[in-house]
Amino acid sequence: MFGYYLDLAWRSLKRTPILTSLMVLAIGLGIGACITTLTVLHLLSGDPIPGKSAQLFYPQVMPDTRSKTEPEIGFTYTDATNLLREHRADRQAIVVSNNIKVFGPQAGARPMSLSTVATTTDFFPMFDVPFRYGAGWTPTEDGNRARVAVISQELNDKLFGGGNSIGRNIRLDKWDFRIVGVLQHWQPQPRYYDLYGHGAFASGDSVFIPFSTSRDLADLGIEGNALDCWEQLTDQVHLENQPCLWLQYWVELDTPAKVSAYRDYLVSYSEQQKALGRFQFNGKPLTGLHDLMDWLGYLQVVPSDVRLQTWVAFGFLLVCLINTVGLLLAKFLRRSGEIGVRRALGASRRAVFAQMLTEAALVGVAGGMLGLLLALTGLWAVRRSPTDYAALAHLDLRMFLVTFALSIAASLVAGLLPAWRACQIPPALQLKSH
Repeated sequence: MFGYYLDLAWRSLKRTPILTSLMVLAIGLGIGACITTLTVLHLLSGDPIPGKSAQLFYPQVMPDTRSKTEPEIGFTYTDATNLLREHRADRQAIVVSNNIKVFGPQAGARPMSLSTVATTTDFFPMFDVPFRYGAGWTPTEDGNRARVAVISQELNDKLFGGGNSIGRNIRLDKWDFRIVGVLQHWQPQPRYYDLYGHGAFASGDSVFIPFSTSRDLADLGIEGNALDCWEQLTDQVHLENQPCLWLQYWVELDTPAKVSAYRDYLVSYSEQQKALGRFQFNGKPLTGLHDLMDWLGYLQVVPSDVRLQTWVAFGFLLVCLINTVGLLLAKFLRRSGEIGVRRALGASRRAVFAQMLTEAALVGVAGGMLGLLLALTGLWAVRRSPTDYAALAHLDLRMFLVTFALSIAASLVAGLLPAWRACQIPPALQLKSH
């Protein structure tokens, strides 16, 4: 029966090419605008580490004396190393990054300014970082401030032709580092583990070194891009004892009980630091503990203009649907004679209603095809914009399916009223008017 309705719908649409084109254009424009903005929103707000994000948490404490209603985002060196040393989580990692001059192994090689992350041993298993060769450094190397490094696959391809470079050296500024690991391609978006280093949607990092080593070589310049100080600096290189927030700190907690215990620990730690004269607050200390997805929302990683554009696009789709309703209503009511003949020959209202909706759905399929082309064009334009997330604007399989699902659903919704009106007029009146 559906095939019969489909054949009738196709014949009907071919009889009115101009009206059909207008309906397809209206649906296509609305779908194109929606899918373009919805794809960008989907890519920016997705889970960057599915299956693990609920176990990754960002703690917060408030160390300085400024009037605040929310705990701080960054960490001082003292607080980050205190939490690391007390080891109250399954895993924990200090993270800070900056651009460093990197030299290849060839004599006279020109330096490259590359993003370099200073972190601790747990970083790699904690964030499920994939390795192509080797592994991360050991806790012993971390403690001994060893000059070891993990490099990205892209840097390994550039410097060593993609071969196994374990044991070879690269130079960071004026110091040699021995390579102990080479990553597989790994560029999570957003760059959740270091949102303040180079931006949430910056390209991946090239070099990873022990945090302890970066402090041993303070002149290396890894002090972060979000230095937040509440007093005058007395040393802009050695930040260990400076009143500044410049580090990020992550913990892994795999059960709700551990999460609750860690929240209590942050409160007791703050009270302990107050007793030592470092923290100043009245009443209960300000602390926080956000899981990864909550943390991304807390920092509003998805730009507000992307959300606004998505709402505007859906508003535009609604306008297009209203126009489509009018066009379908005019088309169906003009066919009252044809419908009357079918009713007189025994077709039920349900059959007529189904036929009209099939025609609307066919318009939706055609509109979805046009909308897909417009969305691809829109995403192409986004990729050429100066925004830091431009390179992410690609249509994936899920959004491809959403395009047609949304288009057909929209056309069916638009066809409900016209189809209902068309099958409500009595057959006798339709035949008489015909």
